[in-house]
Amino acid sequence: MTNFSDEVASRVQQNESNERLKHAAHEFLKESVDAKYSYNFSWLGRPIIQYPQDIITMQEILWNVRPDLIVETGIAHGGSLIFYASILELIASCGGGEGEVLGIDIDIREHNRQAIEAHPMSKRIKMIQGSSIASDIVAKVRAYANGKKRILVCLDSNHTHDHVLAELEAYADLTSVGSYCVVFDTLIEDMPDAAYPDRPWGKGNNPKSAVRQWLKSNSAFVIDHSIHNKSLITVGHEGFLKRIR
Repeated sequence: MTNFSDEVASRVQQNESNERLKHAAHEFLKESVDAKYSYNFSWLGRPIIQYPQDIITMQEILWNVRPDLIVETGIAHGGSLIFYASILELIASCGGGEGEVLGIDIDIREHNRQAIEAHPMSKRIKMIQGSSIASDIVAKVRAYANGKKRILVCLDSNHTHDHVLAELEAYADLTSVGSYCVVFDTLIEDMPDAAYPDRPWGKGNNPKSAVRQWLKSNSAFVIDHSIHNKSLITVGHEGFLKRIR
């Protein structure tokens, strides 16, 4: 396993300078956004709206961190909640504790709530309805997180610069040292101007622009470049923020 891990690290490092491979990945991302590729997948019966590469990446992170709480903003159909809960269930079966997932969304549609609550993995899921940046919701989340030792944060709701920046200010410091604050959909910055005609975000106004501004005054976090250099096809380029102190 040591040799295997070393070989993986070497290949990942080589990816960073492999311009042809990176270009191919970028071209795939551009085409797949137009084709709504990420809307094609489900996890244990619920639509997940994630790229398979990011699903595998998050599984690796969860296994390594073994959080007792995952805070996720943005619920949609609940596939990510179910996915995180199922990995926590597997970790628990391996003696890794009793983790929970806390999801926050401004509008949890009733049919989605019912489907999530009826799912076998719901035993590890709690949900809060309201704006993730409203002071009362932030207070509820922080109260729920109080006493948890290993926390991982995932930001995946409104993708405008101001909203993501406010979420980072509200929740990033909950992240435990050695864990991650994962900011999804930073790829918006690198997509063509017309990629999101019906959305309020775009170049210069997106999660990546928020991350770049926030990191200027938050040295406790660094971008884990090894993650996007490994997966290459990811919506979270520069968005996997590891807390180092």
